[in-house]
Parts: sequence; C-alpha cells; structure tokens
Amino acid sequence: MAISTQEAAHRAASDAELIAWVDENDKLLGAVPRAQLREKGLIGRGTYILLFNTSGELCVHRRTESKAIYPGYWDVAAGGMVQADESFAESAARELEEELGVAGVELTAHERFFFDQPGNRLWCAVFSAVWDGPLRLQPEEVSEARFVPVEQALAESLQQPYCPDSLAALQRYIDRRA
Repeated sequence: MAISTQEAAHRAASDAELIAWVDENDKLLGAVPRAQLREKGLIGRGTYILLFNTSGELCVHRRTESKAIYPGYWDVAAGGMVQADESFAESAARELEEELGVAGVELTAHERFFFDQPGNRLWCAVFSAVWDGPLRLQPEEVSEARFVPVEQALAESLQQPYCPDSLAALQRYIDRRA
C-alpha cells in the first residue's frame, strides 16, 4: 500500500529523532537516531499506555502503513520510543497526546520489562489511563481506533496482526492484576 507524502515526511522525521540508547540493564548509554537504533539492533526505551474507558474497555487502534515496524497492525497500547532527553512518564504523556489526542489524564505506572525481537529491542514501561472523552487521532500514525472489551482484543489478536510488544505489555498488566 502506498503512503502519502505527508506520511513519508513524518516517517523521515521520526527516523531522525534522537532516542534513548540503553544496555541490557536499562543503563543509559547515550542517544542515537531511531533508524540507527533499529538497523544496528541496539536497545532503546519504549512506553506503552493502555487506555481504558470507565466501562473497562480497552482502546485498540490501527497503525498506519507508514510505520517502520508493524505497519498496518492493530495496537492495544498508545506509546512509542522515549526520546533522549525525557523520562518514561514524560514520553508516555507525550505519546498519548500525540497519537490519540488524550491529555491531562492521570497515568498510572505499572512495571518495566525487556522486550527482545529482531528490529525491536526495548526496555518497556507500562502505564494505564482512563478516558471517556473524544479521541483525536494523529493521521500520520493512527488510521482508526475503537474501544473493545479486553477479551475481544485478545481474541482478535489470534486472527489479525496485532503488535507483539504491546500485547506483551497488556498480558503482563493482566497477569499482575490477577
């Protein structure tokens, strides 16, 4: 599927962002461009925000085809890479507002874990938030979004492409609450 000029420009800017580069123990080593992090198999930091409504439904959204990893996949968490000069919490708040237009909500921090797949090596921080207001999707990154029961999202993930890193974050969240 072809991507728009606007999506291509957004992707180029995103690939050039300076991302926190860390080691296997999440010790900060420096900052590198996002594309270089992926290409060299380095470890970065990522945030995962599970957005629920007051009915307990989870926001799932579809990533645009212009995304560098998991293009067109469904995602159970907003979030992204932690920039070189920000904390996990700052990144989570920024990403939630950028992707879904949700700002000013309380973010609850849950846990951190290491996710390791080729092209996607991250120290992940899991957050959750509750929101019943409107969503304002960032068109360069999110093509659609909806709230569904958690069980429905998990069932869909067995039949449709869902991001494995955010599914890992969701499963850890579920396991901790059990």
